[in-house]
Amino acid sequence: MTLAKSDLSKLNRIIALAETLIAVSSKAREKNRRSPSRNKANGKRRRRAGGELTKFRKMLKAQRKKGVPVAELARKHGVSTAYIYMLP
Repeated sequence: MTLAKSDLSKLNRIIALAETLIAVSSKAREKNRRSPSRNKANGKRRRRAGGELTKFRKMLKAQRKKGVPVAELARKHGVSTAYIYMLP
């Protein structure tokens, strides 16, 4: 079975698009692999307990009252924006 010129050109176009998508996907995967972790110190999540947690929450509330953006606080302290909005 032979293909017409137009069919071959369409197949070549599909192959080129697929190669482009694969290249973009691999670049995005590599970028995500190199992205900083939540806790910049050791790459692990940090569990705060007791007095440390109370101080941390008070500090977050105080910074919010000063007008610091939630996204900036979340990025700086390694918590989600939802966590900050959830604080009473």
